[in-house]
Amino acid sequence: MDVSLFLEYGWVLLVLIVLEGLLAADNALVLAIMVKHLPEEERRKALFYGLGGAFVIRFASLFVISFLVDVWQVQAIGALYLIFMAINHIFRKIFKGKVEEKHEDETVKKHSGFWATVLKVEIADIAFAVDSILAAVAMAVVLPNTSLPNIGGLDGGKFLVIFAGGFIGLVIMRFAANLFVKLLEQRPSLEIAAFIIVGWVGIKLAVYTLSHPALSVLNEEFAHSTEWKITFYVVLVGIALAGWFMSKDGAQKKTSKAS
Repeated sequence: MDVSLFLEYGWVLLVLIVLEGLLAADNALVLAIMVKHLPEEERRKALFYGLGGAFVIRFASLFVISFLVDVWQVQAIGALYLIFMAINHIFRKIFKGKVEEKHEDETVKKHSGFWATVLKVEIADIAFAVDSILAAVAMAVVLPNTSLPNIGGLDGGKFLVIFAGGFIGLVIMRFAANLFVKLLEQRPSLEIAAFIIVGWVGIKLAVYTLSHPALSVLNEEFAHSTEWKITFYVVLVGIALAGWFMSKDGAQKKTSKAS
C-alpha cells in the first residue's frame, strides 16, 4: 500500500472513529436507561451479554452486506435510510425533546426482567449496528481498491476499515462512552452535528448510487473524483466545527444561568 493510499484509508478510519464515538455516546445513554432498573450485578451482565451479541451481529451484518454493497437498490435504500435517520433524530431532538427521555419513560413503566432486558439490548444493538455499518460502508465504498484479497464481496482493505470502525465503536460504547457523554453534555450541539454528518454521509452514498453504471444519472467517475472527495470532507469538517463552536455558547449560557 503506497503512502497516498495509506493516508486516504487512515483519514477515513479516523473520521469513522470520531463519528462512532459520538453516536456510541448516544447509544450508550439509551442502553444505560434500558438496564438501570436491574440490580448492579445484573446490569453489568446484561450490558456484557448485549454488547457481546452486538459484536457477533455487526460482524455477520458486515459480511452479508459486503455481498450486496454493489447492488444499486441496496445502496439507494441505505442512502435513504441514513438521510431519514438523520432528519428524524434531529427533528426529535429539536422539537420533541431528547430521545433518551422517551426511552427512560418507557423503561420506568415496564421494568422488564433480566433476560427480557438482555433481549431489548440486543434489539437496540441491531438497530445501532445497521446505522453504524451503513455509515461506514458509505464512507469506505468509494476508497480505491487495495492489493489485499477480497473478504466476502468487498475489497479486503475496505472490509477491514469498516470492521475496524465498527469494532472501535463497540469498544467506545463499552469503555469510553462516559467521556463522550460528558463531552455531549458540555457541547450538546455536537450530537446534532453528528447526525447532520450521518445525513451528509447518506448524501455521499446517494451520489455513489446515482453514478452506478446501471443508473448513470451522474458520471461514474464523479463519485471517485478528487473534487467530490475534497468537497465532501470540507463540508464534513465544517459541520463538525460548527457543532463544536455553537455548543460552546450554549454551554456558557447554561453555566451562567446556573450561577
